[in-house]
Amino acid sequence: MTDKPAIEAVHLVKRFGEQIAVNDVSFEVPQGTVLGLLGPNGAGKTTTVRMMTTLTKPTSGTARVAGHDVVTDPSGVRRSMGLTGQAATVDELLTGRENLRLIGALYGLSRRYMTGATEDLLERFSLAEAGDKVVKEYSGGMRRRLDLAVSLVATPPVLFLDEPTTGLDPRSRVELWDVLRELVDGGTTLLLTTQYLEEADQLADRIVVIDQGSVIAEGTPLQLKDSSGAAAVVVTVSEAADLARAEQIIRSVVDDVHVDEGARQLTAPADGLRDMTRIAVAFEDTGIELDDLGLKRPTLDDVFLRLTGHRAEEPTEEPEEVLS
Repeated sequence: MTDKPAIEAVHLVKRFGEQIAVNDVSFEVPQGTVLGLLGPNGAGKTTTVRMMTTLTKPTSGTARVAGHDVVTDPSGVRRSMGLTGQAATVDELLTGRENLRLIGALYGLSRRYMTGATEDLLERFSLAEAGDKVVKEYSGGMRRRLDLAVSLVATPPVLFLDEPTTGLDPRSRVELWDVLRELVDGGTTLLLTTQYLEEADQLADRIVVIDQGSVIAEGTPLQLKDSSGAAAVVVTVSEAADLARAEQIIRSVVDDVHVDEGARQLTAPADGLRDMTRIAVAFEDTGIELDDLGLKRPTLDDVFLRLTGHRAEEPTEEPEEVLS
């Protein structure tokens, strides 16, 4: 591993006629880490990925993947990366095993290598039992796993995932997250675009937030959440009769307490784990029984709402390139 980033975007701009889809986007992704490119539909995420994977040329600026420039060395970029798009692109009339072998042949990989690699990938993505079934019989989650397996046939060091879990049920989404974590543990670098805030929170080491084609914030998930507002300690008492005493106890530690009598909850702005620990200690030996005591941080949805004035799932249309 070198100190050079595995992925770099350098002042990327993409115009479609008079419309600017991506406006001066720059970021870096260290090797063996995950960058979450976060934003609503139409924010410019897919256009950014298309430029970085040589599917469309930047209007200005450039990007580098594994050290290869997307403008001057597009073939080097394509040799160094895999791409999984928003929709599975596997051949529905072939079996899972045949899809993998076909891609291996297109890469020019030897039949002997692909015999072993195919079985390894099917096993890795929990598709071994379905390897000889035609893909049209696969569930949505199975197709996405096969699509990801296909993108790894040539063992690329960098993987671009554009909305990889769109349309998956919650169980399939979590299963795919586990696969992605294994890839990163093995040294793969991921750039993940998503509009699912929980997905970015679960997987990304760093997040870049894009809205209307521009970067509006970046940082770790915790940094972004902390920037959105203070954390709060939430205490739930077992008996409503204890609310008044519980409020007095919390006020001995922090000044501000909000009481929700219906939920038997008390919420106090807090300085993270430090204040939560102090409040927990204050309740010792009081005889007040608690149902719950925990720290509530702002969510990435709170972050996005604060930054843009709307929630991440609100859809807009991203312009498409007109080919001539």
